[in-house]
Amino acid sequence: MPVATPIALDHPLTSLPGVGPERAAQLARLKLHTVGDLLLHRARRHEDRRHFRSIADLHPGESATTRGRIVALGTKRWRGGTKSVFEFILDDGTARLHCRWWNLPFMEKYFHQGDEVFVYGRLGSLKPRAIDHPETEVVEAGEENFIHLNRIVPVYPLTEGLPQRWLRSFLWRLLAQYEAQIREPWPKLPLPDTPTRAKAIHMLHFPEEMLDAEIARRRLALDEFIKLQVEIQRRRKRLQASARALPCAGDNRLIRPFLKQLGFKLTEAQTKVLREIRQDMGGKQPMRRLLQGDVGAGKTVVAACSALMASESGYNVALMAPTEILAEQHFQIFTRWFKPLGIDVQLRTGSRKTSNIEHRTSNVEQGGSANSAFRVPRSAFLTVGTHALIESGFAPDNLGLVVIDEQHKFGVAQREKLVRKGNYPHLLVMTATPIPRTLGLTLYGDLDISVIDEKPGGRGRIKTFVRAADTLPKVFEFIRAKLKDGRQVYVVYPRVEESDKSELKAVIRECEKLRAELAPYPVGLLHGRLETEEKEDVMNAFRANRIRVLVATSVIEVGVDVPNATVMLIENAEQFGLAQLHQLRGRIGRGAHESYCILVADLKTDEAKQRLKVLAETADGFRIAEEDLKLRGPGELLGREQSGLPSFRFGDLAADRGLVERARDLAGRILAGDGN
Repeated sequence: MPVATPIALDHPLTSLPGVGPERAAQLARLKLHTVGDLLLHRARRHEDRRHFRSIADLHPGESATTRGRIVALGTKRWRGGTKSVFEFILDDGTARLHCRWWNLPFMEKYFHQGDEVFVYGRLGSLKPRAIDHPETEVVEAGEENFIHLNRIVPVYPLTEGLPQRWLRSFLWRLLAQYEAQIREPWPKLPLPDTPTRAKAIHMLHFPEEMLDAEIARRRLALDEFIKLQVEIQRRRKRLQASARALPCAGDNRLIRPFLKQLGFKLTEAQTKVLREIRQDMGGKQPMRRLLQGDVGAGKTVVAACSALMASESGYNVALMAPTEILAEQHFQIFTRWFKPLGIDVQLRTGSRKTSNIEHRTSNVEQGGSANSAFRVPRSAFLTVGTHALIESGFAPDNLGLVVIDEQHKFGVAQREKLVRKGNYPHLLVMTATPIPRTLGLTLYGDLDISVIDEKPGGRGRIKTFVRAADTLPKVFEFIRAKLKDGRQVYVVYPRVEESDKSELKAVIRECEKLRAELAPYPVGLLHGRLETEEKEDVMNAFRANRIRVLVATSVIEVGVDVPNATVMLIENAEQFGLAQLHQLRGRIGRGAHESYCILVADLKTDEAKQRLKVLAETADGFRIAEEDLKLRGPGELLGREQSGLPSFRFGDLAADRGLVERARDLAGRILAGDGN
């Protein structure tokens, strides 16, 4: 693919010989538009074509590559033409292998008798030896066979009409043309133990040894992490340079009576975190802090003390929660706590407002200073709300502190929109979903992190059991015994209504069954589609023990606090993520009584058994979060759009913690002028 003059890596692929409109459209479907895009197109796997498994040596259940010649092929169709199977038989001299494609009759046009073919897949049976829907590549005679044979070759993700062999050859020639033009992104940054970026990209496609592909991936992942860390640290530096903190450390005149009326003593972990927060809120730059605490660790009390610091300093506070149920609960708790202190607590959700706070001019805007606002006595207030706090109608003056509960339920943009309601207010974001350290350094790299790693005393132990569906009669017998003892119960299902195509149990239908099963105990129903007033009525009745069994979806995942509820039954538990199950389990064990979480699940797969075994073995939210990250990845764990997490081509947040930590240090050197 010779070209007269070098072309930049951002040049469109359509400028290259061999890439016409049809081929360009195929590449575009893979999001490959420029030379640089294609050079970073990562192989799905590599095949070592220096060594093959003979057909006779293939073992059932194992994935392997073999090669042979097609000795027979054809398509069988069943009556009616709705079902078919295309099959060819491969022979390598040691045995024969049947390769089959169900209901894909057009596959017949890609193969001919006598073709030599590479086959990769998992052997499903021995009589006959057969692989269903294998990956294949026909061996063609030609001068370019040195690219495809007797070496380690890349196998790329493809799209319809794009041949593996063409793409591999094209990339080989592209590398020969452009490898010398690939530059180091941070030329002054010493990386002595890694290949250059150009070498890494070459190794990514055509490694000399299988290990080289992983070495290349790690180098390119490091580049991605460094770029992200530079952006994070640059954003933090801009804030520190442009923003002057509001003086919100307080003087304890409200916190002292508040702690006295609580009736219990803060844990050492809570006290330590509050010292960190007070130091931040009295510092020169606005606080930007993430508070992590496992379910039941007492984050709400810490948030209350932080709000009181701002109130003591003459500033107002906004607290945003992800659901109306949680916002309503916070409103009730903070009203009970703050009303005796003379602090007005207001609620603002999509369906309910307890006041009409519109924009009022503060004395700072009238020409006073932040200090004069601090000296002037004013009626401090706390506004609790949902996404409604982001809307234009909410514009409180003198906003000193923003608290965001269950941060992972909000996007980064939403967080920033609320903060902009004030003049660089302090920010405290809280989560009961423990964040694995790797995610903490990427997703929350612009925040300081505090951890409440101790639970308040006087809480009952939670025992967790994993059970198959056929044990439900015994489970209900156990639940009836606990109801007879005066306790309350949660029963959780993954869906509101049942789908025709799904066997998953649905909350509406199951609620009626449970009313019959658990009579005469009152059973209530709670899910996200209920009107706000209906939700409030159900929750108030459950808190007051008028409802003894609450049948719900995961809408109760966060914030619901009923100490008398000691049993949670979760059906179809394999449908939930580990972190979500841990959150749900956190709704029990909030009183002095021993509590029981029963996970009823389909345990047919090893993955389901492994996940639920972790939950049964530990109540450590951080270990659970790390396991969830490994099993599901960050996009599934947090929700890609909600988290604001960038999409990495090469970085693996479940496995690359060391690279992320190294990237953070290297980014600091770059911004200090040592690496660029």
